[in-house]
Amino acid sequence: MADSVRIVVCGDESTGKSSLITSLVKDVFVSGKIQPVLPPITIAAPENITTTIVDTSALPQERNTLRKEIRRSNVICLVYSDHYSYVRVSLFWLPFFRSLGVNLPVVLCSNKSDLSPDVESEEEMMSVMMEFKEIDSCIRASAKEKKNVVETFYLCQRAVTHPIAPIFDSKEQNLKPAAIAALQRIFFLCDRDQDGYLNDYEINQFQMKCFNKPLHENELGEIKAVIQKSSPDSATEQGINEKGFILLNKFFAERGRHETVWTILRAFHYTDSLSLKDSFLHPKFEVPPNSSAELSPAGYRFFVDLFLLFDKDNDGGLNAEELAALFAPTPGVPPSWDEASFPSSTVRSEAGHITLQGWLAQWSMTTFVEPKTTLAYLAYLGFESREKGGNTAALKLTKPRKRRKRAGRVERNVVLCYVLGASGSGKSCLLDAFLSRPFNTTYHPTIRPHSVVNSVELQGGKQCYLILQELGDHEPSILENPAKLNSCDVVCYTYDSSDPDSFAHIVDLRNRYPQLDELPAIYAATKADLDKTTQRSEMQPDVYTRELGMTAPLHVSSTWNSISELFVTIADAALQPSAAYPKLEDEPVDRTNLYIWSGVAVAAVSMYFMWKRSYP
Repeated sequence: MADSVRIVVCGDESTGKSSLITSLVKDVFVSGKIQPVLPPITIAAPENITTTIVDTSALPQERNTLRKEIRRSNVICLVYSDHYSYVRVSLFWLPFFRSLGVNLPVVLCSNKSDLSPDVESEEEMMSVMMEFKEIDSCIRASAKEKKNVVETFYLCQRAVTHPIAPIFDSKEQNLKPAAIAALQRIFFLCDRDQDGYLNDYEINQFQMKCFNKPLHENELGEIKAVIQKSSPDSATEQGINEKGFILLNKFFAERGRHETVWTILRAFHYTDSLSLKDSFLHPKFEVPPNSSAELSPAGYRFFVDLFLLFDKDNDGGLNAEELAALFAPTPGVPPSWDEASFPSSTVRSEAGHITLQGWLAQWSMTTFVEPKTTLAYLAYLGFESREKGGNTAALKLTKPRKRRKRAGRVERNVVLCYVLGASGSGKSCLLDAFLSRPFNTTYHPTIRPHSVVNSVELQGGKQCYLILQELGDHEPSILENPAKLNSCDVVCYTYDSSDPDSFAHIVDLRNRYPQLDELPAIYAATKADLDKTTQRSEMQPDVYTRELGMTAPLHVSSTWNSISELFVTIADAALQPSAAYPKLEDEPVDRTNLYIWSGVAVAAVSMYFMWKRSYP
């Protein structure tokens, strides 16, 4: 909402422009002669809005000044006082404003109404309003009688702070599509039980959020009665449905109460262009180096509640219709989900519907990879928090991770693993097995990076989310990118134990990208259900890993149930990486604890001898 308003008062000579301004400022009618054009006047207005009123002259020689003032202003107050000046409104003034290329609201004021009390001005004003939709509102006033003077300038201010043009089409006499879409989203968010109606409790919650005061029972009854007159089915014992809610806001706009509609829209963070505020969708949230973003308990609780609310058939999965209903108040499924072929990127039921486990895993991956997307969708879907930072309360930052080879646990609940290996080594099958998908014998080479996510239960019952990513043809560019490599928690090297040339790719990969040795790693010999063959490499895999001081390759098969042990091992290596680093040279012995305990012992002995001397 604008915090300052500049009103330019236009109209023919002798229509009472200066008298209107003087009557407003002095609160009295000045009967004597007033200077032809008053200087600009700035007044304080409600809601801390600074209002400047600019008087103008209609004389031809002052036309350039008039043009400049109109272009500097936010709203035009067009004054007429008799039939001649009324005719000039549509023949000269409004076409003149259009010729300047400005898109300003116009408040049409019929001044000197005390001289023609019997004139029916509504009909003459409506005909002009229907022809020129830039006219925001019309009013009859009298500077002499101080009638509607304050109201005239209030309408001018309101035309800027609560504009009618973005929400209501005066020609069609209907709300504009963008306003309807915004109100539909607001109805969706307020319909907490998603039964298609706002019940009395939900209406009062809505009332408190927008206007900070409850509705009395008789007021609520009057609202329902107004809706029922136009649409009997839209206000029932169940409550007010979406059609009735839209209809109610249309009534507000039709009756000149569009500030009520704007109060509702702004309570739900809409701007004057009916888009959501950028600061609401994208609050400040920076992830420090070596840290990562995860969902907080409040964030997980919100997505759990959302899943349960939209699982209408209670089958434990969200089908296509339920997902469409859930994402109705958003631009649709996040683009990154489409790129990852959602919902095939996470856990699904036998019917192919995303499960609660898969739903939470997908949001965990989204938050880890692109937290700003999660924040935007939290805003779209109606997450609310009273904590400072708003939507950011649904996220948390992990402690900065240190690449160290000493014993210690990484404090993360979501970890990323790059799955590397030769073409045909079974990387894609590994990802499918991670999601408990049936084994597919058809080979499909991976072109673009492909990610899947699932939860892994560690020893002790603790759970974490593991993201497995196959890099495809983008492998070189990703491994050469320090930022991409730093985001990775662990590497899984895979080779086909039945292909003699498969392991050599891993050796070559480590030689070409020595920076990989900065990451903990796990080796996996895939296709263990087939005959094992000798690898054409200087060292066989077991010897190679032993030389590196690492655990021997795990022999796994996508057709075996025991493959789940590989995923637990990968997650363990990410969270407790000290044993998963290659030992390329003798590590310096950490003698810190030895020095500490030696110091303690020396101090204790010294204190003993001092005591003995004091007490022989």
